Amino acid sequence: MATPLPLCFLNGQQLPLAEARISPLDRSFLFGDGVYEVIPVYGGRAFRFAAHVERLARSLAAIRMRDPHSRDQWRRIVDELVAANGGVDQYVYLQVSRGAEYGRNHAPLPDIEPTVFVYCSPWPAVSAELLASGLSCITAQDTRWARCDIKSVALLANVLLRQLAVDANAAETILLRDGKLMEGSASTVHVVMQGEILTPPNSHRILPGTTRGVVIEIAESLGITHRTTDITESELRAADEIWLAAATREVQPVTQLDGKPVGNGLPGPLWQRLYAGFQDLKRET
Repeated sequence: MATPLPLCFLNGQQLPLAEARISPLDRSFLFGDGVYEVIPVYGGRAFRFAAHVERLARSLAAIRMRDPHSRDQWRRIVDELVAANGGVDQYVYLQVSRGAEYGRNHAPLPDIEPTVFVYCSPWPAVSAELLASGLSCITAQDTRWARCDIKSVALLANVLLRQLAVDANAAETILLRDGKLMEGSASTVHVVMQGEILTPPNSHRILPGTTRGVVIEIAESLGITHRTTDITESELRAADEIWLAAATREVQPVTQLDGKPVGNGLPGPLWQRLYAGFQDLKRET
């Protein structure tokens, strides 16, 4: 994990991250009562900012929390913090908690001042080895809660599922539920079969990924067929290519699943095209 960049934003002001403090009675700390976003920044510009802030607003609405800022205010907060941290390639973590009240109250939901916290980290560069060899992943049964479409800070199940991958010396845990592909513990999963990109449909069981939308956009621009459909476990294991997509991963090839090769065990030709298209797009917009 890279050391975060030095400045953060907390409740209306920039300050050194090392000096940031919140109340131990904050509901995000006590209940996981908050939501978050992760926004890539290329060359000092937030990538697909509108899509990320729209998803933040959907998550806030789903947990019945008011959005503390307008879209323009969020843009100013992010842009000013990115510039203060050098304006280089980085990513922004943005969290909104319901706030702190004096005591521990399950309900009714309090109407209190939200806690807004934003910080930046250096961009995680992709190694030449990953581009040449791809990733090893494992599968596991999806043990998360029933509202994975909310980008909640309550990520214990995701953390434990990701630890399974760490224990297996793998990069990600790909989740299965009722015999169908869901997503990764922290990523969207795309499958290629017979030259077509297949992606599981959005539902309460899957986070609607912004990078997922970028992958589909690039596929359309390249004339690659794509389809949203249920994907069975057997189809996943028989795939010609498997990709992970996420804000800090962009789109990465999976070349080994549960110790067995995906396709020929090397990054596939459609991923090569998508990855090149992604690199072009992120510098243009």
